Amino acid sequence: MQLARRDPYVSAHIARAARHYYEEPPISGTRGSGAIFFSGCNMACVFCQNYDISQSIKGRLCDESELSEIMLRLESLGSHNINLVTPSPHARLIEKAILRSRSEGLSIPIVYNTNSYEKPDQLKRLEGLIDIYLPDLKYRSTIAAKKYSERGDYFTVASEAILEMNRQVGALDCDTDGIAHRGMIVRHLVLPGSVDEARGVLDWISEMLPSDTHISLMSQYTPMGAPPKPLDRRILKREYDRALSHALSLGFVNIYTQKLSSASSSYTPEFNEYFE
Repeated sequence: MQLARRDPYVSAHIARAARHYYEEPPISGTRGSGAIFFSGCNMACVFCQNYDISQSIKGRLCDESELSEIMLRLESLGSHNINLVTPSPHARLIEKAILRSRSEGLSIPIVYNTNSYEKPDQLKRLEGLIDIYLPDLKYRSTIAAKKYSERGDYFTVASEAILEMNRQVGALDCDTDGIAHRGMIVRHLVLPGSVDEARGVLDWISEMLPSDTHISLMSQYTPMGAPPKPLDRRILKREYDRALSHALSLGFVNIYTQKLSSASSSYTPEFNEYFE
């Protein structure tokens, strides 16, 4: 006898729901981002920092009503926003939960924190529900995407998705305290031995998105598990400096940077079904 498969329209496993303080400053602010970490992912990155929950199913099984309650609870604790981490496989459930929580009084922004391997049609369903998009743009080349994430078409899919996100919300808009309430930040994690990928990603952003686009150039890569070389080490200062220099040479002015000390597993939360 086969077990019935979980319907992603009806429920999702949530590994953690709590205030999170390690996002970009406009997202985390002073009171934290109300992060909801979903189990499961539509990619297979060998370097995933959240491997425990991206490639296995952990956490509490929640339906639309329970997910809505979690959002409202995180707002009541003072979170600046609701931060949906790895939402893609659960987008239809999230859509229903947002509508429900808004009808019950949720008033803070919704952040869609995604790897960008998204279908534009699904993103269009979310228009008007998502206030802030926080997409990764991991690779420019097919070779790297296939080697490290088993998704040779990643750039084709992700670039189209990011253009749709930008169409919906535009450039980042913050209040007088510097806290984001609408817009987009495009993230790129600089990987060891992959400065050319960073340059390619930055070139595309420069060519295809407005000059005031906010970029998060991350140095936080930490080897998890047993990734292949050169991903078995942290990035070097000269690698990050070269990527940052290229961003500056393209004229970007809204760049969030990181110190190399951010490359630590201590910034990855424990996924122990903690619900604040």
